[in-house]
Amino acid sequence: MSVPKKRRTRSSVKRRQSHHALKKATLTTCSQCGKSVLPHTACSHCGYYKGKEVIKVKMKAAKKKK
Repeated sequence: MSVPKKRRTRSSVKRRQSHHALKKATLTTCSQCGKSVLPHTACSHCGYYKGKEVIKVKMKAAKKKK
């Protein structure tokens, strides 16, 4: 089995690993309710996407009554 000829320096290791960093998720606001949502995704709070209701969401008030 072969062995590396030279030890990889700390700076070259860090330079290689620089692309492994996590990025912040970009959030947009829902046009209907104003909550934060991922872009190109239906709002989980109100169920709207691009001004149209896409998902039927049960109201929180109905859940509290049960």
